Amino acid sequence: MSDLAPSDDLAGRVLGGVAWKGVSAVVLQLSRLATALILARLLSPHDYGVAGMVLVVSGLVLIFSDLAFGAALVQRKVLTETDRSTVFWTNAFFGLVFTCGAFFASGPVAQFYGQPAVKPLFQAFSVAFLVTSLSSTQSALLSREMNFRSLELRQMISYAAGAVVGIVAAMRGAGAWAIILQQLSIAFVSTALLTAFSSWRPKLSFSLESLRSMGAFSGRVFATRILFYFNRNVDNLLVGRFLGSAALGAYSLAYNVMLMPFSRISSPVQDVMFPAFSRVQDDPGRIGAGWLRVNRLVAAITVPSLVGLVLVAPDFIRAVLGEKWSAAIPVVRILCWVGLLQSLQGLNSSILEARDRTQDLVRYAVIVAVASVIAFVIGLEWGIVGVAAGYAVSSTVVEPYYTWVTARSIGLPLRDVIANFRGVFEASVAMAAAVIGVQLLLVAGAPAERLTLCIVAGAAVYLPACAWRDRALVEDLRSLGALRSKRVLASQVDPA
Repeated sequence: MSDLAPSDDLAGRVLGGVAWKGVSAVVLQLSRLATALILARLLSPHDYGVAGMVLVVSGLVLIFSDLAFGAALVQRKVLTETDRSTVFWTNAFFGLVFTCGAFFASGPVAQFYGQPAVKPLFQAFSVAFLVTSLSSTQSALLSREMNFRSLELRQMISYAAGAVVGIVAAMRGAGAWAIILQQLSIAFVSTALLTAFSSWRPKLSFSLESLRSMGAFSGRVFATRILFYFNRNVDNLLVGRFLGSAALGAYSLAYNVMLMPFSRISSPVQDVMFPAFSRVQDDPGRIGAGWLRVNRLVAAITVPSLVGLVLVAPDFIRAVLGEKWSAAIPVVRILCWVGLLQSLQGLNSSILEARDRTQDLVRYAVIVAVASVIAFVIGLEWGIVGVAAGYAVSSTVVEPYYTWVTARSIGLPLRDVIANFRGVFEASVAMAAAVIGVQLLLVAGAPAERLTLCIVAGAAVYLPACAWRDRALVEDLRSLGALRSKRVLASQVDPA
């Protein structure tokens, strides 16, 4: 048996999970970026936009695959076999229902967009609801066990398979079908791997009592996810409907290549911390300390990256994507601010769910959805730049409220949360000054050359400045290294 104390054991599991999530995040984000860039070269903005009209529902696949019962499986203190099997059969049933519903809704969806090509794409993509639902219970159980090795291997392998399928299809002239085939390949491979990695198999048992006992918690989490999904996708829906496929292509590229990867830096950490917070849900002080430390580490990556991206966006778009995507430049710059705000909120829902404060979570989700719709509708008057600007304004107004609600749930003063990021912001300002200096010296330079030198100069200034201005961050990294060494030593002494 290991001689690690329970707190060290949990910290070790978190560290191991973050390590696997970190490796996976790097691999996936680089793969997503590379795949997006290749597809952007092979496909036209129209193809990209038509596929985007279909993939507006892609986020619903994960939401409807388990109706938030997976979160209940992770959060519950005691879990029975009946609970597991009940959730599996419930998910499978609704997965089939949603697949049929999406298939028959393809015609009205195509009419809504005024794009007949959307109908067969939407019909094909509808099968993802059923396929994903068949493995959602296994995914939740692996997360509850904090078995992130299996979860992340599945992510990396399935995305690699999907990337190959999508790129090959695009090279063969499949157009928008390339992106749809990519997403379907990811769903099929992911389900097959989750089933193989999990030792649990469903039993022929079902309990309405078990379903009801999880229903209140799951219902609120599900409502929150629907509202979050709506908030993340209503802008794409409005752009596609009122501004056309080419405008949606430029907006989607800016969103998917720039905003989503950076917001997902915090998502892997969130996946690890939710089961960890659930295990210590009755200790708000411990949750608060973990929140501050993890958010500081996330900010150390996202803040300088997004500040730098605001400055180098024109060179990045022209050198990497090509002049045909120049319409996305102002959108990228504006969405960087949205990405920065969202990346610092990544753990909020994990804390509120672990503490069973889902009422507060639903209330925030309603507020942010209403604010976003109003901002997007107003912004349409000025095209995709206006929509992005509306997103930035609404996020600036509502995200501080989200932070305050989360801090209140664990008794943490808001001033401590703000002070937590001071060193990272100061180092990022120094980095921005260095990048601007390089740009002024190389006004007549080629975009690729200027982009490379700006990245090098920014990193050269940011890293020492961050070490100087944020000593707590340095100490956190050292303690993580010491804990990692201790965990490795313990595993060598007792491999079991």
